[in-house]
Amino acid sequence: MISILVLPQALRAQLAAEAQEALPRECCGLIEGVRDFDCVRALTLHPTANFCADAHSFEIDPAAHLRLRREARVAGHEIVGCYHSHPNGQAMPSAHDRAFEGQEGFLWLIAALGESGSPVVFAAFEGAYFREISLAERAGA
Repeated sequence: MISILVLPQALRAQLAAEAQEALPRECCGLIEGVRDFDCVRALTLHPTANFCADAHSFEIDPAAHLRLRREARVAGHEIVGCYHSHPNGQAMPSAHDRAFEGQEGFLWLIAALGESGSPVVFAAFEGAYFREISLAERAGA
């Protein structure tokens, strides 16, 4: 069971910028990383096109998902989860998010945008039941 996602400041800044740029739609992508017992370290965020017609939802291109999984494996890493933004300011899984059959060990990272000028709020969840996990900027923090 995963209890923490290490998301370095540079990746937080990347995701915040992607979320702002995608407004009013949700941005989305995949998280490449490594697992170390109950900790997952994010190494790279891979932006993907949002295939969902609904501006308040996301759908990752399945072909991009397969390609990125292969590339991560070659590098000795894996796709540990996905990320997306919530332009409504809620860093919680939406009803649309919860409609997906999650997998144990697969992470969901949400970047919530509030009112203009307010900081982006990040939250991470794991598995089919979207259990919230801790976020840290570096391992051991």
